[in-house]
Amino acid sequence: MPGLFVTFEGGEGSGKSTQVAALAARLQAHGVEPLVTREPGGTPLAEGIRALLLDPERRPVPLAEAFLMQASRAQLVGTLLRPALAQGRVVLCDRYDDSTLAYQGAGRGLDAGMLAGWNRAATGNLAPDLTLLFDLPPEAGLERRERAAGTTNRLDREPADFHARVRARYLELAAAESSRWLVLDALRPAAELESQVWGIVAPRLGLPA
Repeated sequence: MPGLFVTFEGGEGSGKSTQVAALAARLQAHGVEPLVTREPGGTPLAEGIRALLLDPERRPVPLAEAFLMQASRAQLVGTLLRPALAQGRVVLCDRYDDSTLAYQGAGRGLDAGMLAGWNRAATGNLAPDLTLLFDLPPEAGLERRERAAGTTNRLDREPADFHARVRARYLELAAAESSRWLVLDALRPAAELESQVWGIVAPRLGLPA
């Protein structure tokens, strides 16, 4: 079975993490053991960076935030993603470099071309085979997050216009590269989304949809 690199993107509370876990479980039921990871995070070093980035008591300037994201990403790619893909494994990643273009680019206002160049350097041009965008209005996602977690992280607390810019950039990225991206309505029930995701991914692996 060939390897496959699938990334899951979306705003806060979009349910993408739930769908990562659901797809992993379905793959395991078919005898496929995927590598499941996340950004920022996935390695001890990168998880430490994640804690810094999401800590409500800390507020790095936009450029520092972007540098931290790239450091986390380079570590993840070098130690986990490339080795797994070289072994022909299926990799499911909760966020990847498109998140930087949406959050640090549109959200923080950093230059898109500069960030794209940093992404290429951090990943060594490792691009996903498929990116699933779980799209919903930011206010709906933030309400979900607060209900589920009871607490908010630093990004959750950004103003509404920040989250609106993030969503708009995601949709722009998806439209610009429609061969890689698929946009899913994250307001749909989780079970429906799970079936839809399986119907997209399974045929690529020669598994029954």
